Amino acid sequence: MKIVMVASEARPFCKTGGLADVVYSLSKELVKMGEEVSVFLPFYDSIRRQISDKALKKAASYKTHMSWRKQNVDVYSLVNEGITYYFIENQQYFERGHIYGDFDDGERFAFFTIAVKQFLLSKRARPDIIHVHDWQAGMLPCILRVDEECREKFAKTKFVFTIHNPAFQGLMPKFTLGDFYNLTDEYFDNGSVRFKDQVSTLKAGIVYSNKITTVSPTHHLELLTPEGGMGLDSVLRYREWDFSGILNGIDYLEFNPETDKQIAQEYTAKNLVSGKKANKEALCYQYGIKNPKAPLYALVTRITWQKGFDIIFPAVEELIARGANIFMLGSGEHQYEQKWEELKRRYPDRIGLFIGYSDNLAHKVYAASDFFIMPSLFEPCGLGQMIAQRYGSLPIVRRTGGLKDSVICYDGNNAETSNGFGFDAYSAYEMTRTSHYAYDVYNNKKLLHQLMKNAMNTDNSWLKSTLEYIKLYKTLLTK
Repeated sequence: MKIVMVASEARPFCKTGGLADVVYSLSKELVKMGEEVSVFLPFYDSIRRQISDKALKKAASYKTHMSWRKQNVDVYSLVNEGITYYFIENQQYFERGHIYGDFDDGERFAFFTIAVKQFLLSKRARPDIIHVHDWQAGMLPCILRVDEECREKFAKTKFVFTIHNPAFQGLMPKFTLGDFYNLTDEYFDNGSVRFKDQVSTLKAGIVYSNKITTVSPTHHLELLTPEGGMGLDSVLRYREWDFSGILNGIDYLEFNPETDKQIAQEYTAKNLVSGKKANKEALCYQYGIKNPKAPLYALVTRITWQKGFDIIFPAVEELIARGANIFMLGSGEHQYEQKWEELKRRYPDRIGLFIGYSDNLAHKVYAASDFFIMPSLFEPCGLGQMIAQRYGSLPIVRRTGGLKDSVICYDGNNAETSNGFGFDAYSAYEMTRTSHYAYDVYNNKKLLHQLMKNAMNTDNSWLKSTLEYIKLYKTLLTK
């Protein structure tokens, strides 16, 4: 199959979250299975700095037309790990030192979508599958299916749209339909792209794709409910028979404590005890934590309301009072960052803190920690809990979305199968109670090591997920 991925980010070139991991890991696994995969990305200045000009091949030059705007487009290509990457260049839109957060994000990614459309249209070979990710390129299936020339040329191409984060819905004023996408108001007036009385590129992806997926089976069910759907439930119920949840995996080559050169000491499930001890001692020494024998609870995350920080802080206070250590790696909302800095000042020998992101440090934290805190308000899939399990760190999660699908919670009677801890109600009481329960398990070393080994032996690889995507693709192509 010829498969095209279209996304706003993908490793190893640009990443702000799990979307980049998914696009890269799924593409890489598909290539291993003999599929031909191309990935389209904006050519951010951060990508340009990583790649020498000699490594790039110029694939095309043309102009895009967005209403009155005429923009030059240069497309560069690069093959990496069998994946062909196409970078859509425009300095005005993509050389800003960051990926998201500008007032004209809607216009920037509309340009990206139009540019991808024109590139695909110019090529003789047609992809079998165009797999679009999230709102940034959500209009692509629409503009390829409603344009007469495109409809004819892509008659056999099938579209898959994956919702990674339903909180971002690509909402824009009605006039942008013509101003950005060269479409008439017909598609707004008939409801195809109208959502919350605005244009929604996320809804467009749902309506115009052949199949819709999200990143875990439980999140799939949540999105079909008024409580969890963030307004999308009625749209998704309309496409319910074409909507499914496929749990993400993690890259087992990158996240492997047996071969990880970024951690203090490599280890397997067989020498788990000595390996975790060496890594914990090294991290504690580096960040001034005085008692490495105490349980270490860790967070590697965006510091934002979605991740449950309003119920995390009360639990942290109680855990520190009981003698535990905490490590926080991440950045995000200012008020939560300030709270972590205040806690660090109060408990300098109990808390390790790094405001920002470091991939190298993240590996060290996963390897050193005993417990991994992830009590999200909502979590479509989550990768942190899976990475933690890979390193024998037991997740403490709220059972929502992919957290529910990937963590078997210890209940006192399932030591042979459980690989973490969990609770249901979103409350500080439940978060604190479950954290104390984990502390009790820490004092039972035989039980602790059994659960840690279970976690390390959990299969969170991309192989199973990729096989499900291939089945989905082939189902579409046989219709």
